[in-house]
Amino acid sequence: MIHVEGKMQETRSDIEKVGDSNPHPSLFTPLTLRSVTLRNRIGVSPMCPYISVDGFANEWHLVHLGSRAVGGAGIVIVEASAVEARGRITADDLGIYKDEHIEQLSRIAAFVENFGAVPAIQIAHAGRKASTKNPWKVGNRHDKQDLTDAEGGWEIVGPSAVPFSETSRVPHELTVSEVKEIEQKFVAAAKRALTAGFKYLEIHAAHGYLLHSFYSPLSNFRTDEYGGAFENRVRMLLETVEAVRAVWPEDLPLSVRISASDWVQGGWTVDDSVRLAKLLKARGVDIVDCSSGFIRAHDRYQQGPGWQVPLAEKVRREAEIKTATVGGITEPHQADAIIREGKADLVLLAREVMRDPYWPFHAAQTLGVKDAKTLPKNYTYAI
Repeated sequence: MIHVEGKMQETRSDIEKVGDSNPHPSLFTPLTLRSVTLRNRIGVSPMCPYISVDGFANEWHLVHLGSRAVGGAGIVIVEASAVEARGRITADDLGIYKDEHIEQLSRIAAFVENFGAVPAIQIAHAGRKASTKNPWKVGNRHDKQDLTDAEGGWEIVGPSAVPFSETSRVPHELTVSEVKEIEQKFVAAAKRALTAGFKYLEIHAAHGYLLHSFYSPLSNFRTDEYGGAFENRVRMLLETVEAVRAVWPEDLPLSVRISASDWVQGGWTVDDSVRLAKLLKARGVDIVDCSSGFIRAHDRYQQGPGWQVPLAEKVRREAEIKTATVGGITEPHQADAIIREGKADLVLLAREVMRDPYWPFHAAQTLGVKDAKTLPKNYTYAI
């Protein structure tokens, strides 16, 4: 039994159990999405290092992301890359809003693929959570401080003129034509990602950023076709997915990261996410990346080991779509059980692979997998 949104839910595995005769724990079985096959079920989650200038990737990104591919991950997802300059969280965010960004990103994609991982990228728009100070320069990632105009701050946008917190900038409420313009910026970003050589694309629609702020009733107070009823609040996300899927090749997978629950009374629920996931699946989405929360500044959640896994499990089971899970996953046996028990199809790690870029290799050792192919050949002779 699992506890989701205050209800007890029966659990079951709806993927084939790996029998004792199979030498590979489920964590090290390949995952095929369209024409792309991940060598295992371990992914590097997109992480924001806030170290870009004018949106450009640099040598740090190549080393940081490349080392995780060398370390044995099945997929490496480049951090949230803004589809327009005003869609950056900070001025130091990565971007994919101009053609000049492609060259450096292509180096990263090629390196990651050359060392056995699937090169992936997440495209994003920060919406009303944009124009903030770099958290590692402030010294506290939880202390969201807006940039002043004198510090180079810029206009932020959202579904409604409602700020993220009482001290945040008030966003400009997007007109319908402006909504359409941003949807096309996602399309342009997807085209650039393809040109750069990425084989897996994720649309960021979580964590209070623009697309999440449209579908959550806690931030969308519109009365037009993009507000009010569920069908209206999910419209921008669905239109964006349709437009991106139209230019993203049929043989390459498309993912959407969602906040599967706002964890707040009156907010978005996991049942809403099941409903949304069915609509995403019908529009060509292959896997739903289930994170949660962060729609408002002062909401707090009970976090712990694997705290978001039940969300991915419920969406997977009830929407009949593949899911990725993230959050509080640190141990090899824990990650293996998530896959083996059918709770998710892909485990995404962030802090744990920051601590240990070779986590997949060490997990294979812990689980007794002898031929997991987690290291490049020029390492294996010496280990």
